[in-house]
Amino acid sequence: MAAAQQISAVNIASPVGFLDALMVKFVRYRLYRKTVNELSALTARDLADLGLNRSEIQRVAYQAAYENN
Repeated sequence: MAAAQQISAVNIASPVGFLDALMVKFVRYRLYRKTVNELSALTARDLADLGLNRSEIQRVAYQAAYENN
């Protein structure tokens, strides 16, 4: 499976640009972890109702945090 990566230009030369980029990464990671934790807390039946199984939790969380802009 091929992975695509979005590359965006951030002015890391300025402290504000660096802090903005760092904050975006932090917020996205927190969203990823929250999604993983919430989906992991569901029962297999609840996941099946959503059309998911346990092996898809990390993929779905990644898509929610990083691929939806």
